[in-house]
Amino acid sequence: MLSTLLIGLREGLEAAIVVGILVAYLVRVGRRDVLARLWTGVGLAVALALGVGAVLTVGSYTLTFEGQEILGGSLSLVAVAMVTWMIFWMQRAGRGLKRALEGDIDRALATGSLWGIVAIGFVSVSREGIETTLLLWSMVQSFGDAPSALLGALLGLALAVVLGWLIARGMVRLDLRRFFTWTGALLIVVAAGVLAYAVHDLQEAGVVPGPFSAVAPIDAATGAVAIGLAAVPFGWAFDVSAAIAPGSPLAAILQATVGFMPRMSWIQVFAWTGYIVVVGSFFVRGARSHRVVVRAAGSAAPVTQGTA
Repeated sequence: MLSTLLIGLREGLEAAIVVGILVAYLVRVGRRDVLARLWTGVGLAVALALGVGAVLTVGSYTLTFEGQEILGGSLSLVAVAMVTWMIFWMQRAGRGLKRALEGDIDRALATGSLWGIVAIGFVSVSREGIETTLLLWSMVQSFGDAPSALLGALLGLALAVVLGWLIARGMVRLDLRRFFTWTGALLIVVAAGVLAYAVHDLQEAGVVPGPFSAVAPIDAATGAVAIGLAAVPFGWAFDVSAAIAPGSPLAAILQATVGFMPRMSWIQVFAWTGYIVVVGSFFVRGARSHRVVVRAAGSAAPVTQGTA
């Protein structure tokens, strides 16, 4: 629930802020008459996200076990890619997001393409909607506890809507840069866990070599798949199932927060670690450069006023 609540809050607040910017601008320029078209686009985006989730849920039941694992693993990879792209997109475009959205509205109004307003609402929300659907579907598959995962997502989305409304009304001041920086960092850890489970699914399906395939190293003493350094790269990296039972509350919390599973293969560990190191490094570098730009802009403002 904690992990999906974070996803629902983060993605929902992104969408709420975008919609809030669009609505506020249309009201400011005196074009309330096209608000209905904007909300039509938003509604279509929500319907698309729900439709994607329904198709994935129903369609997976018609597949074999291997097919379900391949589908789950592949879509988890897609979800990780989308989350990664969205994290860096928000980091780069966050400062100019309001200006870009208002420019889209101006162009649609200037050309008389009122249905373009529908497209703007649809495109602006559908990205977060599909991304959220894929992430939630992947996490439900990995956790196996759909009610808690969906409840967490709904709570996060509801909180995002309330926060977005309060921000738009000026009743709450939130440092969005800091909020998206911290939630972006947390989402990197969540995405690393989704990536690790995607590898697990693909290993079970035989697409990726690992402990379930013929290349797995065997412990001569036990006849089971080897564990530890002797099992690199296709065996188990560790197995602490005796201390942390799979399916226990502790195991669920660890998997939801940091992507830890009581038993993980070496390729899962490599994928998790590599993602955290590579994506985390670029994210930290981007956050630092953004702070430098903000400080430089702030220090330059008085100088500019003085020379004027």
